[in-house]
Amino acid sequence: MVNNLVLETIKKRRSTRSYLDKQISQEDLQAILEAGIYAPSAGNQQSWHFTVIQDQAILADINKSAKLTAVNIDNEHISKMAKNEQYNIFHGAPTVIVISGKEDGLMIEADCAAATQNMLLAAESIGLGCCWVDLILFAFSGDKGDQYKKQLGIPEGYKPFHSVTLGYKKVEAINAPSRKQNVVNYIR
Repeated sequence: MVNNLVLETIKKRRSTRSYLDKQISQEDLQAILEAGIYAPSAGNQQSWHFTVIQDQAILADINKSAKLTAVNIDNEHISKMAKNEQYNIFHGAPTVIVISGKEDGLMIEADCAAATQNMLLAAESIGLGCCWVDLILFAFSGDKGDQYKKQLGIPEGYKPFHSVTLGYKKVEAINAPSRKQNVVNYIR
């Protein structure tokens, strides 16, 4: 089987939900953002925007708003998390990146997902913990959604699609759960 550093990083990456109380370096942050910028995009539009949040008061407010909106969702798992006062959608990460896309962009959801995945893999490759967190979207769909977009400098005509938490891991992730079998067809 083919093996290289990229494939090893893909197989090793796990969602981190417990972070040290220490901010990541500017150098690491820039490397992660650059990985997002180098993601593929439909028609090479690159119609994304990245918002870095390191202000813990803002993250706490967004966490609270997201949970207030999510508590009423018709999904038992999400509703249960939202009702838990101790639950933090960002898992206490010191840095969160919001990935937004131009609303009229071609295939922008896929483009933003590709940028998000690039950032997650970059974080793992330099030893940082990360987690793909879409619960933030409840904050943008709630009463304060437009206020958050303005406060965070998300450009007009752009919509948040994903977020990534970043920080130093409190604990190393365990081995990957087994992968589902029989998920590939070959037509030769």
